[in-house]
Amino acid sequence: MVQILAVLVYLVMVIVNGLANTLPLNGVTTGEVSEAYQNLFAPAGITFVIWGLIYLLLAVYVLYQVGLFQGDKSDVKGELLNKVGLLFIVSSLANAAWIFAWHYDLISLSMILMIVILLSLIYTMKYILQEELNSKEKFMIKLPFSVYFGWITVATIANATVLLVSLNWNGFNIAEPIWAVIIIITGMLIGGAVSIRYKDAVYSLVLVWAYAGIYIKHVSAAGFAGQYPSVITTVIICIIVLLAISAYSFITRRRHTGTLFL
Repeated sequence: MVQILAVLVYLVMVIVNGLANTLPLNGVTTGEVSEAYQNLFAPAGITFVIWGLIYLLLAVYVLYQVGLFQGDKSDVKGELLNKVGLLFIVSSLANAAWIFAWHYDLISLSMILMIVILLSLIYTMKYILQEELNSKEKFMIKLPFSVYFGWITVATIANATVLLVSLNWNGFNIAEPIWAVIIIITGMLIGGAVSIRYKDAVYSLVLVWAYAGIYIKHVSAAGFAGQYPSVITTVIICIIVLLAISAYSFITRRRHTGTLFL
């Protein structure tokens, strides 16, 4: 039952996300809502192509958990798939609901839904990391959620930033570039700590991608055109640190498990 529901909510999530921009929902695209709340943490639009990869990897997981690619059924971790499946249902429904909240400018509600997605993924990764997975399971189960979790980590920070902008928060009269630097460093520290703790190079590489998007937004003529050198410098340093953390996570996992990345 859980497996079938997971397939259905996956389809709902993908369809809602697709229609949100093709209709578009409420007459605006997802990116246009973001642009309405200008802030220095938002990445360039090209960065969001990662959603295509996330949905593709989640499709692999969904197909695996209903029986495809499993091979010998005696080796399948049914209890893990049930736990992950239930959390996936929650996160997928929250994802679809987030689209409606975002497009209808219900930013506070979108923040709550984003936190639901984040918490679902935190517990998903907790259950996954408690298991001894073989190579196939790492690819079919762990990889999709490592990428998804990495992106939602950044998306949660971005959503919180938009929420503050929507509330006209003055940041205790501290200059916006300084706040941007603080937020960027905080995101790097959180992401780096998670990557090191769980030896997850994939997770931190997703953060590298997100931070590269912030860099592109700041240096491009269509973005901030280099107006904030302190933010640009901070992003570059954070990317270098995250790449170093990715390398460290890769090496330590290789030593402990003999596997690449996962």
